[in-house]
Amino acid sequence: MAMYLVKFGYTAETWRRLLANPEDRGEAIRPIVEAAGGKLHGFWYAFGDDDGYGLFELPNDVAIAGICVKTVSSGAFSKFSTTKLLTVEEALEAFRQGGGIQYRAPGA
Repeated sequence: MAMYLVKFGYTAETWRRLLANPEDRGEAIRPIVEAAGGKLHGFWYAFGDDDGYGLFELPNDVAIAGICVKTVSSGAFSKFSTTKLLTVEEALEAFRQGGGIQYRAPGA
């Protein structure tokens, strides 16, 4: 299973709908994530560049892509991005593998 961080921004219309009918959108997304064989680890709203974040654990990239395509097609989002996260152990393995790769920087 892999971890994914989703960052999103809602449209003004979505905010209007939530003001008129407040609801826990984390609980709304949980069944979709579980149907894809995954787990919702958290759902947060934020101040700043993004309106909110979701942390998902899913079997593979195709599962998260399916969820993203379905939710974004609703038109509720002004922006949406997904970042695949690595565990510390996975990053250490990447460092070990990367250390053995020969690379020449442009112009070097």
